Amino acid sequence: MPKTSARLLSLLSLLQARRDWPGALLAERLDVSPRTVRRDVDRLRELGYPVVAMKGPDGGYRLDAGTELPPLLFDDEQAVALAVALQIATTTGAGIEEAAARALNTVRQVLPARLRHRVDTLRVTAVDRPAIRPEPQVDSDVLMAIGAAVHGREVLRFDYSPVSGPVRATVGTSEGCEGTPAAPPGSAAPSGAAAPPAPPRGTPPQTPRHSDPPPPRRVEPHHLVTWGRRWYLVAWDLDRDDWRTFRADRITPRTPTGPRFPPRELPGGSVAAFITARFRGIGATQGPDGVGGWPCRGEVILALPAAEVLRHTREGIVEELGPDRCRVVLGSWSWPGLAAAIGRFDADIEVIGPPELASAFAHLATRYAAAGQPRAAPNP
Repeated sequence: MPKTSARLLSLLSLLQARRDWPGALLAERLDVSPRTVRRDVDRLRELGYPVVAMKGPDGGYRLDAGTELPPLLFDDEQAVALAVALQIATTTGAGIEEAAARALNTVRQVLPARLRHRVDTLRVTAVDRPAIRPEPQVDSDVLMAIGAAVHGREVLRFDYSPVSGPVRATVGTSEGCEGTPAAPPGSAAPSGAAAPPAPPRGTPPQTPRHSDPPPPRRVEPHHLVTWGRRWYLVAWDLDRDDWRTFRADRITPRTPTGPRFPPRELPGGSVAAFITARFRGIGATQGPDGVGGWPCRGEVILALPAAEVLRHTREGIVEELGPDRCRVVLGSWSWPGLAAAIGRFDADIEVIGPPELASAFAHLATRYAAAGQPRAAPNP
């Protein structure tokens, strides 16, 4: 790269790193004279970058917001990172797959030969986990509207569409009520995670009652987050006076937005801790052992080496008790689900507690024994 071009790239990176730069400090960082800095600033302006000169005793420069997209300059690491990010954009669930593919093609065409070769060598194939039904896509305009309200700290009003199809609170879905997901979405059932029991057979489906459409929700939006290929809005619900999470694909924003609001302190100290606790159990707090958020938690001793159990357990506690024994603490959404999750290890089990877990094992034993009996042939 010519020396002048390399210096322009360094100057642009410095201007993007902080708001204001004194001219003398820029000259020192680039190891050039203040006159050379002024010339390079003029070159950036000719390329379309709105660099504003600040008056004062020391003087300085600032990279301002422009009205047009100027030519983009990336260093080698930034260019490769951008290409990789665009290749995996199809797993975001934001409905930007086609735009990401066109952007990747545009970036690749302007890359130098050495970087184009690196990008072509690193071909990423984004493969989603198989799902029972297609994951919902979120309109990018909806995400922009939600993001603008979050950034502006403005009350957001929106219509929240009902869940289509039968609602079942199972791991892998998030068909929660009142805007709060009931289980971790977009992921396979983790160790110790199981679905609540389904309604008994023969239960007649409930006929929906026709009524007036519900009023729009009014919330103070705080965070737009992703979890398992789904987008969620974390907000303070003004009508319910509580923190709620809403699926973005079910949100239809209304305009205009409401008044500005002061930010609130999110429970758990961070959005990551809050979302994790909510998906493990509404209102639950995360315990120090990593399984405190599950509504059902049990302890057993398995006749297996701890190392073997750890390979198949993403959450919980596994403690070695000997070469072929280990203590396991897991959580789940129901006691039968927890018992079934533990039983998949195909080893002798000693239940430490609580009694509900032992009862669940006895219940499953009866059910499995009945399932293993041959069925009588139907009468002709």
